[in-house]
Amino acid sequence: MPRRTRREFLEDSMFATAAAMATTTATNAFAQEQETPKSANDRLNVAVVGVRGRGGSHIGAFAGRQDTQVTWVVDPDRNIGGDRAEEIGKRQNGQSPKFATDLREMLEDSSVDIVSIATPNHWHALASIWAIQAGKDVYVEKPVSHNVSEGRRIVEAARKYEKIVQTGTQCRSNPGMREAIKFVQDGGIGQLKVARGLCYKRRGSIGPRGEYKVPPHIDYNLWLGPAPEEALTRPQFHYDWHWQWSYGNGDLGNQGIHQMDLARWGLGESKLCQGVFSYGGRLGYEDAGETANTQVVVHDYGDTSLVFEVRGLNTDAYQGAKVGVIFEGTDGYVVMTSYDSGTAFDLDGQATRTFKGGGDHFGNFKKAVRSRKISDLNADIEEGHLSSALCHLGNISYSLGESTGIEDAAVSVGEMNAPENMKATFERTMTHLGKNDVALETANITLGPHLKFDPNSETFVNHATADTMLTRPYRAPFIVPKAGEV
Repeated sequence: MPRRTRREFLEDSMFATAAAMATTTATNAFAQEQETPKSANDRLNVAVVGVRGRGGSHIGAFAGRQDTQVTWVVDPDRNIGGDRAEEIGKRQNGQSPKFATDLREMLEDSSVDIVSIATPNHWHALASIWAIQAGKDVYVEKPVSHNVSEGRRIVEAARKYEKIVQTGTQCRSNPGMREAIKFVQDGGIGQLKVARGLCYKRRGSIGPRGEYKVPPHIDYNLWLGPAPEEALTRPQFHYDWHWQWSYGNGDLGNQGIHQMDLARWGLGESKLCQGVFSYGGRLGYEDAGETANTQVVVHDYGDTSLVFEVRGLNTDAYQGAKVGVIFEGTDGYVVMTSYDSGTAFDLDGQATRTFKGGGDHFGNFKKAVRSRKISDLNADIEEGHLSSALCHLGNISYSLGESTGIEDAAVSVGEMNAPENMKATFERTMTHLGKNDVALETANITLGPHLKFDPNSETFVNHATADTMLTRPYRAPFIVPKAGEV
C-alpha cells in the first residue's frame, strides 16, 4: 500500500470521531421526529457514494441505526472504500456493505432506497440524476452541481420521477438559523438592503503545477467521470481538486455555498439574480491551483444586493465574522458567525437579540423520504440548485474577466450602481491584500464584466460566450442530460 501523506493520515484518523459524533447527533434528533420502525423490513437501505472526508458524516448518519442501514459503499479509491466498508460492518453487527468502484453496479440493486452523495463536485449532478432515474431518493452534497445547467437538470429529474432530493446545506435545518432568517424577513432590522456572505478561510499553496502519478489504488477513469481526460497536475490527489476548474468551483462553491445559500434565503429570493459581477485573483503565491483565492461577487436583485467575499489569505474578521453571513438593514444588522448562531444589532452596534440552535439535516431528509412530501424537506434540490448557481454565475464573470491594475479596477468598481457600497468593499479587499504583502502598486487583479441575466430562462442577456459556460462538454459515457432529456 502506498505511504499516506500526513494530511491523509489525519483525515482518516478523524473519521471515526466525526462519524460517531454525526451518529449521536442524528440519532437523538431524529428520534424526536419519528417513531422507530417496527421491524428490520422498515429500514431504509442506503448507498453512500464518495466516502472520504465529508462522506464520513454521511456514513455516521445512516450506519448502525434502527431506521437505516448502509448496504453499499461506492468510491473509485479502492483503499478508502474498502476500509470504510469494513468499519461500517463493525458498526452494523457484522452486516458489511457491498463495495464497488463504479456506482452503476450499485444502481442495479433494486433494494437500495437512498443514494447519499459526497463525491467531488464534478460528479454531483450525474450521480444524482442516475440515482433518480434508477428509482432512488437522493441526498447530495453542496454545491449540487458543477455548472448552472446541471443543477436545473437534477430538479427536472427529481420532479419527473417524483423523488425526494435533499441538498447538503445543513444550516437550513438549524433552529438558530431559521429564527434569524425569520427575524430578518419580518423586518427586525428594517428594510434589508444587502446580504453579505463571508468566506474568510486561510488556504495555503497546493504545490507546484506539474504532471504527477495517480495513486495505483484509484480508478482514475471513474474518478474523472464527466470531467475531461486530463493528466493529474496537482501534488495532492484528494481534496485539492477544489482549486482546479475541471473538478471544483473554488471556495465560492466549497465553503462559500453554505453562506451563499443563507444570504439568498434571507433576501427571500426564489430565483437567480438579474445581473452579476466579480473581481479578484489567485494572489500571494503561485501553485497548481486555478480558482480565485481572493474574490468578490455582487449579485444584483434590484433594490437589494447579495455580496460575497472570499479571502484565502490571512485576514481579520469583519463585524465579528470570518465564515458567516451579515444582513444589513435600514434599522440594524444581523451577524451570523457560525452554522447555527448569531446576533442582531441596532445601528449603534448594541446587541438586541441572539440566535442559537443546531438541528439534524439528515433526519429531516429521512422524514421526507418516509412521508413522500417535498414540502417536508428543509433544503429541496431546487433551493440547492439556485444557491449553487449563484456561485457558478460569480465564477463565470470572474473567468471572463481581464487583468487590470488596482487603480483602474477601483474606478470601474466605484462606478457600479448597486445598493451595496462597492467602493468600501473594494477598499477593504485591497487593504487585506496589502497586509498579506501583495504589492498593490504593481499587482493586477481580474476584473470580470457586469453580466445581465434572465432569471426566468436562466440564461445571460445578449452574451453568447457566457451562455456557453452555463454547461460544459462531457466525456462519454458520463454525459449529463440536456434540458428535457432527463
